[in-house]
Amino acid sequence: MLFAFVILVLFSMLLLIAFGDNGIVDLHFLRKERDRLLEKNENLAKENLILYSEIERLKNDSKYIENIARQELGMIGKDEVILKPMSSR
Repeated sequence: MLFAFVILVLFSMLLLIAFGDNGIVDLHFLRKERDRLLEKNENLAKENLILYSEIERLKNDSKYIENIARQELGMIGKDEVILKPMSSR
């Protein structure tokens, strides 16, 4: 009888360790969350580096600014003329 009671108590403690608050299951989920956050942090750091590089180019590289103005805003240079072909009817 005492042996069965000890086994029951040990089994209950095992379940508590595995599934209770701050148990093994929680530890697993916390590790997964930590890994996800570390990966997200790494991706954000890479994105920040890319943005910092682009900011520096926009501050210091006039050719880059001119290229952006041409591509994104459709601007032309001072001495340039746009020729459009006439449509044939």
